[in-house]
Amino acid sequence: MLQYIAPATGLLFTLENILWINIGVFIGSVFAAIPGLSVILCVILFLPVTYSMTAIPGMMFLLGIYCAGGYGGSVSAILINTPGTPHAAATMLDGHPLSEQGRTKAALKIALYASTFGGIFSALMLLFLGPQVARVAAQLGTAEYFMVCVFGLTIIAGVSGKSMIKGLISACLGLLISCVGSDPMTSYDRFTFGISRLYLGLDLAVCLIGLFALVEIMSKAEKRLDRLNLDTTQIKDDGVITKEEYKRMARPVLLSSIIGVMVGIIPGTGASEASWFSYNTAKNMSKHPEEFGHGSVEGIAAAESANNAVTGATLIPLLTLGIPGDGTVAIMLSALMINGLNPGLSLFTTQGDIMYAIMLGLILVNVFMFLQGKFLTTLFAKVVSIPQEILTPIIVIFCFAGAYSVNENFFDVGVALIFGILAWILRKLELPPVPILLGLVLGSMTETNFRRALLISNGSPKIFFSSVYCIIFLVLILLAVGTIVRGKMKERGTQKED
Repeated sequence: MLQYIAPATGLLFTLENILWINIGVFIGSVFAAIPGLSVILCVILFLPVTYSMTAIPGMMFLLGIYCAGGYGGSVSAILINTPGTPHAAATMLDGHPLSEQGRTKAALKIALYASTFGGIFSALMLLFLGPQVARVAAQLGTAEYFMVCVFGLTIIAGVSGKSMIKGLISACLGLLISCVGSDPMTSYDRFTFGISRLYLGLDLAVCLIGLFALVEIMSKAEKRLDRLNLDTTQIKDDGVITKEEYKRMARPVLLSSIIGVMVGIIPGTGASEASWFSYNTAKNMSKHPEEFGHGSVEGIAAAESANNAVTGATLIPLLTLGIPGDGTVAIMLSALMINGLNPGLSLFTTQGDIMYAIMLGLILVNVFMFLQGKFLTTLFAKVVSIPQEILTPIIVIFCFAGAYSVNENFFDVGVALIFGILAWILRKLELPPVPILLGLVLGSMTETNFRRALLISNGSPKIFFSSVYCIIFLVLILLAVGTIVRGKMKERGTQKED
Protein backbone atom coordinates (compact mmCIF):
# COMPACT_ATOMS: atom_id res chain seq x y z
CA MET A 1 0.00 0.00 0.00
CA LEU A 2 2.66 2.52 1.02
CA GLN A 3 4.64 2.05 -2.19
CA TYR A 4 1.63 3.25 -4.21
CA ILE A 5 0.67 6.29 -2.10
CA ALA A 6 3.47 8.59 -3.30
CA PRO A 7 2.96 7.98 -7.06
CA ALA A 8 -0.84 8.05 -6.55
CA THR A 9 -0.74 11.53 -4.98
CA GLY A 10 1.45 12.72 -7.85
CA LEU A 11 -1.14 11.47 -10.35
CA LEU A 12 -4.07 12.88 -8.38
CA PHE A 13 -3.01 16.39 -7.42
CA THR A 14 -2.98 18.01 -10.83
CA LEU A 15 -4.84 21.08 -12.04
CA GLU A 16 -6.78 18.97 -14.55
CA ASN A 17 -8.09 16.60 -11.87
CA ILE A 18 -9.00 19.42 -9.47
CA LEU A 19 -10.90 21.16 -12.27
CA TRP A 20 -12.85 18.04 -13.29
CA ILE A 21 -13.69 17.20 -9.69
CA ASN A 22 -15.23 20.64 -9.17
CA ILE A 23 -17.12 20.51 -12.47
CA GLY A 24 -18.49 17.08 -11.58
CA VAL A 25 -19.50 18.16 -8.06
CA PHE A 26 -21.26 21.24 -9.42
CA ILE A 27 -23.15 19.32 -12.12
CA GLY A 28 -24.11 16.55 -9.68
CA SER A 29 -25.40 19.04 -7.10
CA VAL A 30 -27.48 20.91 -9.69
CA PHE A 31 -28.98 17.79 -11.25
CA ALA A 32 -29.82 16.13 -7.95
CA ALA A 33 -31.45 19.31 -6.64
CA ILE A 34 -33.99 19.29 -9.47
CA PRO A 35 -36.87 16.88 -8.74
CA GLY A 36 -37.20 14.22 -11.42
CA LEU A 37 -33.57 14.30 -12.55
CA SER A 38 -31.73 11.35 -11.01
CA VAL A 39 -28.01 10.89 -10.43
CA ILE A 40 -27.95 7.88 -12.77
CA LEU A 41 -29.42 10.05 -15.55
CA CYS A 42 -26.74 12.67 -14.94
CA VAL A 43 -23.90 10.11 -15.04
CA ILE A 44 -25.27 8.62 -18.29
CA LEU A 45 -25.55 12.03 -19.99
CA PHE A 46 -21.98 13.02 -19.13
CA LEU A 47 -20.33 9.60 -19.50
CA PRO A 48 -19.33 10.24 -23.15
CA VAL A 49 -17.37 13.30 -21.98
CA THR A 50 -14.96 10.96 -20.15
CA TYR A 51 -14.16 8.90 -23.25
CA SER A 52 -11.60 11.45 -24.38
CA MET A 53 -9.96 11.58 -20.93
CA THR A 54 -7.49 9.33 -19.19
CA ALA A 55 -8.69 7.10 -16.33
CA ILE A 56 -8.08 9.39 -13.35
CA PRO A 57 -9.70 12.66 -14.52
CA GLY A 58 -12.58 10.69 -16.04
CA MET A 59 -13.28 8.85 -12.79
CA MET A 60 -12.84 12.03 -10.73
CA PHE A 61 -15.46 13.75 -12.88
CA LEU A 62 -17.95 10.89 -12.51
CA LEU A 63 -17.25 10.48 -8.78
CA GLY A 64 -17.87 14.19 -8.36
CA ILE A 65 -21.31 13.76 -9.93
CA TYR A 66 -22.00 10.59 -7.92
CA CYS A 67 -21.08 11.99 -4.50
CA ALA A 68 -22.62 15.43 -5.01
CA GLY A 69 -25.78 13.73 -6.22
CA GLY A 70 -26.09 12.11 -2.81
CA TYR A 71 -26.10 15.54 -1.17
CA GLY A 72 -27.94 17.57 -3.83
CA GLY A 73 -31.20 15.67 -3.44
CA SER A 74 -31.55 17.06 0.08
CA VAL A 75 -31.82 20.65 -1.21
CA SER A 76 -35.26 20.23 -2.81
CA ALA A 77 -36.31 17.82 -0.04
CA ILE A 78 -35.72 20.55 2.54
CA LEU A 79 -36.96 23.52 0.50
CA ILE A 80 -40.08 22.24 -1.25
CA ASN A 81 -40.80 18.91 0.46
CA THR A 82 -39.94 17.03 -2.74
CA PRO A 83 -36.81 14.83 -2.74
CA GLY A 84 -34.54 15.50 -5.71
CA THR A 85 -33.40 11.88 -5.58
CA PRO A 86 -35.16 8.80 -4.10
CA HIS A 87 -32.67 8.43 -1.25
CA ALA A 88 -33.43 11.97 -0.04
CA ALA A 89 -36.96 10.93 0.92
CA ALA A 90 -35.91 10.19 4.50
CA THR A 91 -34.22 13.61 4.73
CA MET A 92 -37.50 15.24 3.68
CA LEU A 93 -39.32 13.91 6.77
CA ASP A 94 -37.43 16.25 9.10
CA GLY A 95 -35.69 18.62 6.70
CA HIS A 96 -38.82 20.36 5.45
CA PRO A 97 -40.48 20.67 8.90
CA LEU A 98 -37.27 22.28 10.21
CA SER A 99 -37.34 24.63 7.21
CA GLU A 100 -40.95 25.59 8.02
CA GLN A 101 -39.77 26.52 11.52
CA GLY A 102 -37.64 29.26 9.94
CA ARG A 103 -34.39 27.26 10.06
CA THR A 104 -33.92 26.45 6.36
CA LYS A 105 -30.26 27.38 6.26
CA ALA A 106 -29.58 25.32 9.40
CA ALA A 107 -31.28 22.29 7.83
CA LEU A 108 -29.18 22.66 4.66
CA LYS A 109 -26.01 22.97 6.74
CA ILE A 110 -26.82 19.84 8.75
CA ALA A 111 -27.41 17.92 5.51
CA LEU A 112 -24.11 19.17 4.07
CA TYR A 113 -22.05 18.42 7.17
CA ALA A 114 -23.55 14.94 7.59
CA SER A 115 -23.14 14.15 3.87
CA THR A 116 -19.49 15.21 3.96
CA PHE A 117 -18.74 13.12 7.04
CA GLY A 118 -20.46 10.07 5.57
CA GLY A 119 -18.66 10.50 2.26
CA ILE A 120 -15.19 10.86 3.79
CA PHE A 121 -15.84 7.95 6.16
CA SER A 122 -16.84 5.80 3.19
CA ALA A 123 -13.79 6.91 1.19
CA LEU A 124 -11.50 5.88 4.06
CA MET A 125 -13.20 2.49 4.24
CA LEU A 126 -12.61 2.07 0.49
CA LEU A 127 -8.96 3.01 0.94
CA PHE A 128 -8.36 0.44 3.69
CA LEU A 129 -10.80 -2.35 2.77
CA GLY A 130 -10.43 -2.24 -1.01
CA PRO A 131 -6.85 -3.57 -1.18
CA GLN A 132 -7.70 -6.36 1.28
CA VAL A 133 -10.60 -7.53 -0.88
CA ALA A 134 -8.36 -7.21 -3.96
CA ARG A 135 -5.87 -9.65 -2.44
CA VAL A 136 -8.64 -12.24 -2.24
CA ALA A 137 -9.82 -11.36 -5.75
CA ALA A 138 -6.33 -12.03 -7.12
CA GLN A 139 -6.68 -15.66 -6.02
CA LEU A 140 -9.91 -16.25 -7.95
CA GLY A 141 -9.97 -18.30 -11.13
CA THR A 142 -12.55 -18.50 -13.91
CA ALA A 143 -14.86 -20.82 -11.93
CA GLU A 144 -14.75 -18.54 -8.89
CA TYR A 145 -15.39 -15.51 -11.06
CA PHE A 146 -18.42 -17.18 -12.60
CA MET A 147 -19.82 -17.71 -9.10
CA VAL A 148 -19.07 -14.05 -8.31
CA CYS A 149 -21.00 -13.03 -11.42
CA VAL A 150 -23.97 -15.22 -10.46
CA PHE A 151 -23.89 -13.64 -7.02
CA GLY A 152 -23.83 -10.26 -8.72
CA LEU A 153 -26.92 -11.20 -10.71
CA THR A 154 -28.81 -11.60 -7.44
CA ILE A 155 -28.66 -7.78 -7.36
CA ILE A 156 -31.62 -7.99 -9.73
CA ALA A 157 -33.83 -8.95 -6.81
CA GLY A 158 -33.05 -5.70 -5.04
CA VAL A 159 -33.90 -3.54 -8.05
CA SER A 160 -36.93 -5.42 -9.41
CA GLY A 161 -39.51 -3.26 -7.69
CA LYS A 162 -42.78 -4.86 -6.64
CA SER A 163 -42.71 -7.78 -9.09
CA MET A 164 -39.83 -10.26 -9.07
CA ILE A 165 -41.11 -11.86 -12.29
CA LYS A 166 -40.98 -8.56 -14.16
CA GLY A 167 -37.51 -7.91 -12.80
CA LEU A 168 -36.32 -11.29 -14.08
CA ILE A 169 -37.89 -10.63 -17.50
CA SER A 170 -35.99 -7.34 -17.70
CA ALA A 171 -32.76 -9.02 -16.62
CA CYS A 172 -33.15 -11.75 -19.25
CA LEU A 173 -33.70 -9.06 -21.87
CA GLY A 174 -30.48 -7.37 -20.73
CA LEU A 175 -28.59 -10.69 -20.92
CA LEU A 176 -29.97 -11.27 -24.42
CA ILE A 177 -28.86 -7.83 -25.60
CA SER A 178 -25.37 -8.46 -24.15
CA CYS A 179 -25.06 -11.40 -26.59
CA VAL A 180 -25.26 -9.11 -29.63
CA GLY A 181 -21.93 -9.08 -31.50
CA SER A 182 -19.12 -11.60 -31.84
CA ASP A 183 -18.95 -14.71 -29.70
CA PRO A 184 -16.26 -14.14 -27.03
CA MET A 185 -14.82 -17.65 -27.51
CA THR A 186 -15.27 -18.37 -31.24
CA SER A 187 -15.75 -14.86 -32.75
CA TYR A 188 -18.82 -15.99 -34.72
CA ASP A 189 -21.53 -13.39 -35.34
CA ARG A 190 -24.53 -13.42 -33.00
CA PHE A 191 -27.72 -11.44 -33.57
CA THR A 192 -25.98 -8.98 -35.91
CA PHE A 193 -28.47 -9.60 -38.78
CA GLY A 194 -25.78 -8.74 -41.32
CA ILE A 195 -25.11 -5.29 -39.83
CA SER A 196 -21.34 -4.94 -39.64
CA ARG A 197 -21.50 -2.19 -36.98
CA LEU A 198 -23.01 -4.70 -34.54
CA TYR A 199 -20.04 -7.07 -34.78
CA LEU A 200 -18.35 -5.46 -31.78
CA GLY A 201 -21.62 -5.38 -29.84
CA LEU A 202 -23.74 -2.51 -28.60
CA ASP A 203 -21.99 0.29 -26.75
CA LEU A 204 -23.13 0.42 -23.13
CA ALA A 205 -23.21 4.23 -22.96
CA VAL A 206 -25.40 4.48 -26.08
CA CYS A 207 -27.86 1.87 -24.73
CA LEU A 208 -28.09 3.65 -21.39
CA ILE A 209 -28.82 7.02 -22.99
CA GLY A 210 -31.93 5.45 -24.52
CA LEU A 211 -32.90 3.31 -21.52
CA PHE A 212 -32.64 6.03 -18.87
CA ALA A 213 -32.38 9.46 -20.50
CA LEU A 214 -34.58 9.56 -23.61
CA VAL A 215 -37.35 7.65 -21.87
CA GLU A 216 -37.50 10.35 -19.20
CA ILE A 217 -38.07 12.95 -21.93
CA MET A 218 -40.88 10.86 -23.37
CA SER A 219 -42.54 10.46 -19.99
CA LYS A 220 -42.28 14.19 -19.28
CA ALA A 221 -43.87 14.94 -22.66
CA GLU A 222 -46.92 12.90 -21.65
CA LYS A 223 -47.84 15.05 -18.70
CA ARG A 224 -48.22 18.73 -17.95
CA LEU A 225 -45.67 19.94 -15.43
CA ASP A 226 -46.39 23.20 -13.68
CA ARG A 227 -43.65 25.75 -13.19
CA LEU A 228 -42.38 25.93 -9.65
CA ASN A 229 -42.06 29.36 -8.06
CA LEU A 230 -39.57 29.15 -5.24
CA ASP A 231 -39.05 31.95 -2.74
CA THR A 232 -35.32 31.78 -2.02
CA THR A 233 -35.58 34.45 0.66
CA GLN A 234 -36.51 31.65 3.06
CA ILE A 235 -32.83 30.65 3.29
CA LYS A 236 -31.81 34.01 4.73
CA ASP A 237 -31.91 32.80 8.34
CA ASP A 238 -28.71 32.82 10.39
CA GLY A 239 -28.24 29.03 10.08
CA VAL A 240 -26.96 28.69 13.63
CA ILE A 241 -26.59 25.13 14.97
CA THR A 242 -26.18 24.97 18.72
CA LYS A 243 -23.52 22.97 20.57
CA GLU A 244 -26.25 20.79 22.03
CA GLU A 245 -27.50 19.95 18.52
CA TYR A 246 -23.98 19.08 17.38
CA LYS A 247 -23.66 16.70 20.34
CA ARG A 248 -26.99 15.08 19.53
CA MET A 249 -25.96 14.59 15.90
CA ALA A 250 -22.57 12.99 16.65
CA ARG A 251 -23.79 9.47 17.47
CA PRO A 252 -26.37 9.11 14.66
CA VAL A 253 -23.88 10.47 12.10
CA LEU A 254 -21.18 7.97 13.08
CA LEU A 255 -23.58 5.02 13.39
CA SER A 256 -25.32 5.87 10.12
CA SER A 257 -21.99 6.13 8.32
CA ILE A 258 -21.13 2.61 9.48
CA ILE A 259 -24.57 1.36 8.38
CA GLY A 260 -24.15 3.09 5.00
CA VAL A 261 -20.81 1.35 4.39
CA MET A 262 -22.19 -2.05 5.41
CA VAL A 263 -25.23 -1.63 3.14
CA GLY A 264 -23.22 -0.20 0.24
CA ILE A 265 -20.67 -3.00 0.14
CA ILE A 266 -23.44 -5.56 -0.47
CA PRO A 267 -24.35 -5.62 -4.20
CA GLY A 268 -28.00 -4.93 -4.88
CA THR A 269 -28.63 -2.61 -1.96
CA GLY A 270 -28.36 1.15 -2.23
CA ALA A 271 -28.55 4.59 -0.71
CA SER A 272 -32.34 4.48 -0.21
CA GLU A 273 -32.16 1.33 1.91
CA ALA A 274 -29.25 2.71 3.93
CA SER A 275 -31.01 6.03 4.45
CA TRP A 276 -34.25 4.54 5.77
CA PHE A 277 -32.49 1.92 7.90
CA SER A 278 -30.29 4.59 9.49
CA TYR A 279 -33.23 6.92 10.03
CA ASN A 280 -35.20 4.23 11.87
CA THR A 281 -32.15 3.22 13.91
CA ALA A 282 -31.49 6.82 14.92
CA LYS A 283 -35.13 7.24 15.94
CA ASN A 284 -35.08 4.10 18.08
CA MET A 285 -31.86 5.15 19.81
CA SER A 286 -32.75 8.82 20.28
CA LYS A 287 -33.62 10.38 23.63
CA HIS A 288 -36.09 12.58 21.75
CA PRO A 289 -37.94 10.23 19.34
CA GLU A 290 -41.01 12.47 19.47
CA GLU A 291 -39.13 15.09 17.44
CA PHE A 292 -38.68 12.78 14.45
CA GLY A 293 -40.96 13.87 11.63
CA HIS A 294 -41.24 17.35 13.13
CA GLY A 295 -37.80 18.81 12.39
CA SER A 296 -35.34 16.57 14.23
CA VAL A 297 -31.69 17.42 13.59
CA GLU A 298 -30.82 13.80 14.35
CA GLY A 299 -33.16 12.56 11.62
CA ILE A 300 -31.60 14.81 8.95
CA ALA A 301 -28.07 13.92 10.03
CA ALA A 302 -28.74 10.16 10.09
CA ALA A 303 -30.37 10.04 6.66
CA GLU A 304 -27.77 12.20 4.93
CA SER A 305 -24.67 10.59 6.42
CA ALA A 306 -26.00 7.14 5.48
CA ASN A 307 -26.80 7.86 1.83
CA ASN A 308 -23.39 9.44 1.24
CA ALA A 309 -21.56 6.67 3.11
CA VAL A 310 -22.83 4.28 0.46
CA THR A 311 -20.79 5.95 -2.32
CA GLY A 312 -17.32 4.67 -1.44
CA ALA A 313 -18.61 1.29 -0.29
CA THR A 314 -20.25 0.52 -3.66
CA LEU A 315 -16.86 0.98 -5.31
CA ILE A 316 -15.30 -1.81 -3.24
CA PRO A 317 -16.97 -4.72 -5.13
CA LEU A 318 -16.59 -2.80 -8.42
CA LEU A 319 -12.84 -2.17 -8.22
CA THR A 320 -11.96 -5.52 -6.66
CA LEU A 321 -14.38 -8.01 -8.21
CA GLY A 322 -15.80 -6.14 -11.20
CA ILE A 323 -19.28 -6.39 -9.64
CA PRO A 324 -21.09 -3.02 -9.49
CA GLY A 325 -22.64 -2.17 -6.13
CA ASP A 326 -25.54 -0.30 -7.75
CA GLY A 327 -26.79 0.96 -11.11
CA THR A 328 -24.83 4.23 -11.10
CA VAL A 329 -21.54 2.50 -10.31
CA ALA A 330 -22.26 -0.03 -13.08
CA ILE A 331 -22.14 2.84 -15.57
CA MET A 332 -18.74 3.95 -14.24
CA LEU A 333 -17.41 0.54 -15.17
CA SER A 334 -17.30 1.56 -18.83
CA ALA A 335 -15.24 4.66 -17.92
CA LEU A 336 -12.60 2.31 -16.50
CA MET A 337 -12.77 -0.25 -19.30
CA ILE A 338 -12.38 2.40 -22.04
CA ASN A 339 -8.93 3.02 -20.55
CA GLY A 340 -8.04 -0.67 -20.52
CA LEU A 341 -8.70 -1.11 -16.79
CA ASN A 342 -10.71 -4.28 -16.12
CA PRO A 343 -11.61 -4.33 -12.39
CA GLY A 344 -10.71 -7.44 -10.48
CA LEU A 345 -7.87 -9.94 -10.36
CA SER A 346 -4.47 -8.22 -10.19
CA LEU A 347 -5.56 -4.66 -11.02
CA PHE A 348 -4.30 -3.38 -7.68
CA THR A 349 -0.83 -4.76 -8.40
CA THR A 350 -0.57 -3.96 -12.12
CA GLN A 351 -2.19 -0.50 -11.90
CA GLY A 352 -1.87 0.15 -8.17
CA ASP A 353 -0.94 3.82 -8.55
CA ILE A 354 -4.11 4.55 -10.57
CA MET A 355 -6.32 2.60 -8.16
CA TYR A 356 -4.95 4.43 -5.13
CA ALA A 357 -5.27 7.76 -6.93
CA ILE A 358 -8.97 7.04 -7.51
CA MET A 359 -9.50 6.01 -3.88
CA LEU A 360 -7.66 9.05 -2.52
CA GLY A 361 -9.53 11.18 -5.03
CA LEU A 362 -12.83 10.18 -3.44
CA ILE A 363 -11.72 11.95 -0.25
CA LEU A 364 -10.86 15.03 -2.30
CA VAL A 365 -14.27 14.89 -4.01
CA ASN A 366 -16.03 15.10 -0.65
CA VAL A 367 -13.85 18.02 0.46
CA PHE A 368 -14.79 20.02 -2.65
CA MET A 369 -18.42 18.99 -2.24
CA PHE A 370 -18.31 20.54 1.23
CA LEU A 371 -16.71 23.75 -0.05
CA GLN A 372 -19.18 24.15 -2.92
CA GLY A 373 -22.11 23.37 -0.64
CA LYS A 374 -20.82 25.94 1.83
CA PHE A 375 -20.65 28.79 -0.66
CA LEU A 376 -23.13 27.87 -3.41
CA THR A 377 -26.16 26.66 -1.44
CA THR A 378 -28.27 29.62 -2.58
CA LEU A 379 -27.46 28.86 -6.22
CA PHE A 380 -28.32 25.18 -5.82
CA ALA A 381 -31.61 26.25 -4.25
CA LYS A 382 -32.49 28.46 -7.22
CA VAL A 383 -32.06 25.67 -9.79
CA VAL A 384 -34.99 23.86 -8.16
CA SER A 385 -37.33 26.29 -9.94
CA ILE A 386 -35.91 25.91 -13.49
CA PRO A 387 -38.94 25.55 -15.83
CA GLN A 388 -39.30 22.13 -17.47
CA GLU A 389 -39.86 23.75 -20.88
CA ILE A 390 -36.28 25.07 -20.69
CA LEU A 391 -34.73 22.03 -19.05
CA THR A 392 -36.20 19.34 -21.33
CA PRO A 393 -34.74 20.59 -24.67
CA ILE A 394 -31.31 20.92 -23.03
CA ILE A 395 -31.45 17.29 -21.88
CA VAL A 396 -32.52 16.15 -25.38
CA ILE A 397 -29.53 17.94 -26.91
CA PHE A 398 -27.20 16.31 -24.39
CA CYS A 399 -28.70 12.89 -25.15
CA PHE A 400 -28.15 13.05 -28.90
CA ALA A 401 -24.76 14.76 -28.60
CA GLY A 402 -23.65 12.12 -26.11
CA ALA A 403 -24.84 9.23 -28.30
CA TYR A 404 -23.06 10.68 -31.34
CA SER A 405 -19.82 11.47 -29.51
CA VAL A 406 -19.22 7.90 -28.27
CA ASN A 407 -18.09 6.66 -31.70
CA GLU A 408 -18.80 9.80 -33.74
CA ASN A 409 -21.44 8.24 -35.97
CA PHE A 410 -25.17 8.58 -36.45
CA PHE A 411 -25.72 4.84 -36.18
CA ASP A 412 -25.35 5.15 -32.40
CA VAL A 413 -27.93 7.94 -32.37
CA GLY A 414 -30.36 5.52 -34.02
CA VAL A 415 -29.50 2.83 -31.47
CA ALA A 416 -30.18 5.29 -28.63
CA LEU A 417 -33.56 6.15 -30.17
CA ILE A 418 -34.49 2.47 -30.50
CA PHE A 419 -33.57 1.82 -26.87
CA GLY A 420 -35.52 4.91 -25.82
CA ILE A 421 -38.64 3.53 -27.53
CA LEU A 422 -37.97 0.09 -26.01
CA ALA A 423 -37.65 1.63 -22.54
CA TRP A 424 -40.90 3.57 -23.04
CA ILE A 425 -42.72 0.33 -23.96
CA LEU A 426 -41.18 -1.44 -20.96
CA ARG A 427 -42.31 1.39 -18.70
CA LYS A 428 -45.86 0.97 -19.99
CA LEU A 429 -45.58 -2.73 -19.15
CA GLU A 430 -44.16 -1.79 -15.72
CA LEU A 431 -40.89 -3.62 -16.40
CA PRO A 432 -37.99 -2.04 -14.45
CA PRO A 433 -34.99 -0.77 -16.51
CA VAL A 434 -32.20 -1.28 -13.94
CA PRO A 435 -32.19 -5.12 -14.28
CA ILE A 436 -31.59 -4.59 -18.02
CA LEU A 437 -28.54 -2.50 -17.15
CA LEU A 438 -27.21 -5.22 -14.84
CA GLY A 439 -27.81 -7.85 -17.50
CA LEU A 440 -25.86 -5.75 -20.01
CA VAL A 441 -22.95 -5.22 -17.61
CA LEU A 442 -22.68 -8.75 -16.21
CA GLY A 443 -23.83 -10.79 -19.21
CA SER A 444 -20.57 -10.97 -21.15
CA MET A 445 -18.49 -11.49 -18.00
CA THR A 446 -20.73 -14.30 -16.77
CA GLU A 447 -20.79 -16.11 -20.12
CA THR A 448 -17.03 -15.81 -20.71
CA ASN A 449 -16.05 -17.15 -17.29
CA PHE A 450 -18.62 -19.95 -17.46
CA ARG A 451 -17.40 -21.19 -20.84
CA ARG A 452 -13.72 -20.85 -19.93
CA ALA A 453 -14.26 -22.83 -16.75
CA LEU A 454 -15.99 -25.65 -18.65
CA LEU A 455 -13.21 -25.57 -21.26
CA ILE A 456 -10.57 -26.00 -18.53
CA SER A 457 -12.50 -28.86 -16.90
CA ASN A 458 -13.35 -30.60 -20.21
CA GLY A 459 -17.04 -29.90 -19.64
CA SER A 460 -17.22 -31.13 -16.05
CA PRO A 461 -19.46 -28.99 -13.77
CA LYS A 462 -17.44 -30.19 -10.76
CA ILE A 463 -15.07 -27.25 -11.29
CA PHE A 464 -17.73 -24.95 -9.82
CA PHE A 465 -17.50 -26.81 -6.51
CA SER A 466 -13.76 -27.43 -6.50
CA SER A 467 -12.51 -24.58 -4.30
CA VAL A 468 -13.28 -22.96 -0.97
CA TYR A 469 -14.14 -19.68 -2.68
CA CYS A 470 -16.67 -21.38 -4.97
CA ILE A 471 -18.37 -22.93 -1.93
CA ILE A 472 -18.38 -19.57 -0.11
CA PHE A 473 -20.02 -17.79 -3.04
CA LEU A 474 -22.49 -20.64 -3.49
CA VAL A 475 -23.53 -20.22 0.16
CA LEU A 476 -23.84 -16.46 -0.34
CA ILE A 477 -26.00 -17.01 -3.42
CA LEU A 478 -28.29 -19.41 -1.51
CA LEU A 479 -28.51 -16.99 1.42
CA ALA A 480 -29.34 -14.12 -0.91
CA VAL A 481 -32.03 -16.13 -2.70
CA GLY A 482 -33.44 -17.35 0.64
CA THR A 483 -33.58 -13.81 2.00
CA ILE A 484 -35.32 -12.59 -1.14
CA VAL A 485 -37.92 -15.37 -1.07
CA ARG A 486 -38.58 -14.79 2.62
CA GLY A 487 -38.99 -11.06 2.06
CA LYS A 488 -41.43 -11.60 -0.80
CA MET A 489 -43.47 -14.05 1.27
CA LYS A 490 -43.69 -11.48 4.08
CA GLU A 491 -44.86 -8.87 1.61
CA ARG A 492 -47.59 -11.15 0.32
CA GLY A 493 -48.66 -11.97 3.88
CA THR A 494 -48.88 -8.27 4.74
CA GLN A 495 -50.90 -7.53 1.59
CA LYS A 496 -53.38 -10.34 2.41
CA GLU A 497 -53.86 -8.98 5.95
CA ASP A 498 -54.58 -5.52 4.53
